[in-house]
Amino acid sequence: QVQLVESGGGLVQAGGSLRLSCTASGSIFTIDAMGWYRQVPGQQRELVAQITSSGSTNYADSVKGRFTVSRDSAKTTVSLQMNSLKPEDTATYYCNLRNRRDGPLTWFQNYWGQGTQVTVSS
Repeated sequence: QVQLVESGGGLVQAGGSLRLSCTASGSIFTIDAMGWYRQVPGQQRELVAQITSSGSTNYADSVKGRFTVSRDSAKTTVSLQMNSLKPEDTATYYCNLRNRRDGPLTWFQNYWGQGTQVTVSS
């Protein structure tokens, strides 16, 4: 099993900043990717930002230029710096880790954090 412990989140005014962090532990083979998704009640969970094993990053169009995803040197903690927050960024943010096991067949498994609320007031 893999455990993901999230921190950060909270209430901020529009234009403000927040930082989320997520630390992984447990039965990790290779972290194929790690990042953040968000979900609003009644809507699908969507990718916000992700960093892959090679260090490449992916961002939702809605957060490009405002959010930055990064990881520590051990590559087991991923952070999301969120600047210029907007009310539409309000959601529950979930840390995600895609675990990869290489072998005759490559095997992937996704793990999720418990979620942290981000609320941006106008």
